[in-house]
Amino acid sequence: MLDAVIDLVRRMARDEVLPRFRFGKGSKKTDGTFLSEVDRAAQDALVKALQLIAPVPVLGEEMSSADQAAAWSQGDSGLWCVDPLDGTTNYLHGLPHFSISVAYLRHGRATHGVVYHPMHDELFAAVAGGGATLNGARLTAHGATVALSDALAAIEPKQLPVPLRSILASRPPYYSMRNWGAGTLDWCYLAAGRFDVFLHGGQKLWDYTAGALILEEAGGVLETIEGQSFWSASPWQRSVIAAGNPSTFNAWAAWVRAAHGAPN
Repeated sequence: MLDAVIDLVRRMARDEVLPRFRFGKGSKKTDGTFLSEVDRAAQDALVKALQLIAPVPVLGEEMSSADQAAAWSQGDSGLWCVDPLDGTTNYLHGLPHFSISVAYLRHGRATHGVVYHPMHDELFAAVAGGGATLNGARLTAHGATVALSDALAAIEPKQLPVPLRSILASRPPYYSMRNWGAGTLDWCYLAAGRFDVFLHGGQKLWDYTAGALILEEAGGVLETIEGQSFWSASPWQRSVIAAGNPSTFNAWAAWVRAAHGAPN
């Protein structure tokens, strides 16, 4: 299954995504985010092709909320979750940082995940219990413990509570932060050791299903800001604290929860 999904995602990038880079047209959705013609075309192609790999419901970012809810309710024993183009704003503005993300879930938890960055030809993949890879080479997120004061952080501030956002802006505990507008790749860059810590106030299913599995299989650590097991939290708006190293995670989680006012 994983090899079939990898082949499919590469083909979608070649046929649907890359030919329209810098030339695609877009519009704003009701939530204020951008939608490009490529999002629709890639999602339609993925839906058809994925059901040939495994004939189960497909939940995509560009579906209506009613169709998404129906796919989720019908897909407990098998569900595809896709983000046909993560980083649409980057894509439409000619910024070469975007991805295609596909995950397969059983009982609400990802068992297979693929995230492809076509501009760099980087294919991140994982199977539950089988480890994570980057272009076929094994990924290991955690190495030596990184002091929080030396950490490079991936943070999306928009979904964070205002008090926590203000503290992060005025008194950050890390060395520096990045926000490059493609959440699926944040997970993968953490799994590859390019980031040290990660924080997001609330991601959708298609933002985290593949990436969270890739990080987990690379040895990273993840929980919700509220202290829940990540995979048991509400699927529709799931917060995350994560790090590539367990010791770094403990320091990062303690700081975030103290700043947020949550118990450690």
